[in-house]
Amino acid sequence: MNNTLIRLAIIVGSNREGRLAPTIGKWFLNQVKGRQEFEVDYIDLADISLPAILPAELDDDLKAYTARLDAADAFVMVVPEYNHSYPASLKQAIDLGYEEWRAKPVGFVAYGGFAAGVRAVEHLRGIMPELHAVTLRDTVSFQNPWDQFDEDGQPRNPTGCAAAANTMLHQLKWWAKALRTARNAVPYTVSE
Repeated sequence: MNNTLIRLAIIVGSNREGRLAPTIGKWFLNQVKGRQEFEVDYIDLADISLPAILPAELDDDLKAYTARLDAADAFVMVVPEYNHSYPASLKQAIDLGYEEWRAKPVGFVAYGGFAAGVRAVEHLRGIMPELHAVTLRDTVSFQNPWDQFDEDGQPRNPTGCAAAANTMLHQLKWWAKALRTARNAVPYTVSE
């Protein structure tokens, strides 16, 4: 692994059958692939065996998942808005980690109906600081995205969303480098 690269975990936050999340997640992954500064770990929650009951001790699969979180310098969550909030699968995936999120930036690619997933993101903005993570101001949002992507998974109007992704990735790069430098200089703790 190249230590100059930013290790970015893209988390596809829905595991619902018939979801649009993989289309949007793969589009965003392609936006990142064009940038030399990122090494990407694409985590689709549909591929993680999220337990019905959160265990006191994680099994090997869940330990592997939290190790992926720990290895990341930064995160982008691809999050749909379900009933004015984010999916339960994403909350459970967040709660499986704790220290793994600390002093790392989190960006959002959101989608939904009229509000374009913004209400889901606003709920996540209240949760991530509890884990000592830093959320980015700018997001990528898709309003009523069901007809916005062609059969190849590409946006029909790519200019605006590509510009929004570029802005967010620029901010994510700055925060990831700054926070990694700080964590390496002085390990992050929640109290003295």
